[in-house]
Amino acid sequence: MTTFFAKAWDEVLRPMIRRPNKLQVAALCYRKTEAGKEVLLVTSRGSGRWILPKGWPMDGKSGSEAAEIEAWEEAGVKPAKISKKPLGTFEYTKDRDEGLPIPCDTHVYPLKVANVSDVYPEAGERERRWLSPSDAANLVEDEGLKGLLRDF
Repeated sequence: MTTFFAKAWDEVLRPMIRRPNKLQVAALCYRKTEAGKEVLLVTSRGSGRWILPKGWPMDGKSGSEAAEIEAWEEAGVKPAKISKKPLGTFEYTKDRDEGLPIPCDTHVYPLKVANVSDVYPEAGERERRWLSPSDAANLVEDEGLKGLLRDF
């Protein structure tokens, strides 16, 4: 009987009351070196875990434009080129200091890096690290992002 109620909860009731996921945009910053392709990860301000520069959509900006702004603010990246179409999407839960966690769908835009500045808005709040896509996949926690990095 408990299996029936668990199944009813998972398949009927929870989907009816669950809020839709919020949308975020992220920049998959990359460069090509003699050793191969490298991607840039930054630490989150709260937990210090390794992530892509990302944030909320911005009024009047496309997803790729907002991702480009986030890459500058969080990582000091100046783009050579950014794709107008996302490479893919991953789902994660954004933890907040106040309130409930927020489920998010994150659209990831590949951004070829032209230059990286040491002076940028969040320079004192985050660490940056260039890694191979497979090494980056081993550092991030979100399973969907791991897959995107490994496929990149």
